[in-house]
Amino acid sequence: MLISTNDFRTGMTIELDGDLYKIINYEHTKPGKGGAFIQTELKNLDTGSTTTKRFRSGEKVNKAYIETKPYQYLYRSGEDFVFMDKETYEQINLNEETLGEAIKYLKENEELELKLYEEEVIGVNIPSSVELAVADAPPAIKGNTISGGSKVVTLETGAEVKVPLFIEAGDILKIDTRTDEYIERV
Repeated sequence: MLISTNDFRTGMTIELDGDLYKIINYEHTKPGKGGAFIQTELKNLDTGSTTTKRFRSGEKVNKAYIETKPYQYLYRSGEDFVFMDKETYEQINLNEETLGEAIKYLKENEELELKLYEEEVIGVNIPSSVELAVADAPPAIKGNTISGGSKVVTLETGAEVKVPLFIEAGDILKIDTRTDEYIERV
């Protein structure tokens, strides 16, 4: 589907030269001399690299239709992560490259939305915050409060997060998945 560059929005996915790009940022500029243009910052969804590109105002580009479908994360099998389609019960295997940073927050039997483009999985939508148990927490050492009063703990998924000293193994924590930061103890 062709759209005008005037319709660009942050988070929109477009197709350029056979690759998919997510619009991270855009700015409409009207110089004193010459035509208006849109300066964009784009993230390549295959490689993860970012680039800047300038479009003429009103130029047409292909909007990529990204479908989301509910899936359940079942388990890890070697290098693969096994998901089940919630509607058809079919299972698919995805690798770390496809899942990206989301693997730090995958819990078995958790329901998620996978992003598909032309029936191929290109990523996963994870919630902005998750609740995970602390698997390993070093003891708080008396006198450590000078250094900011924090320590690094390992969560049940293997992710490591900086938390306050009072957090212990077994605690359930709310974590911001966008910044990898501790929010609160649940």
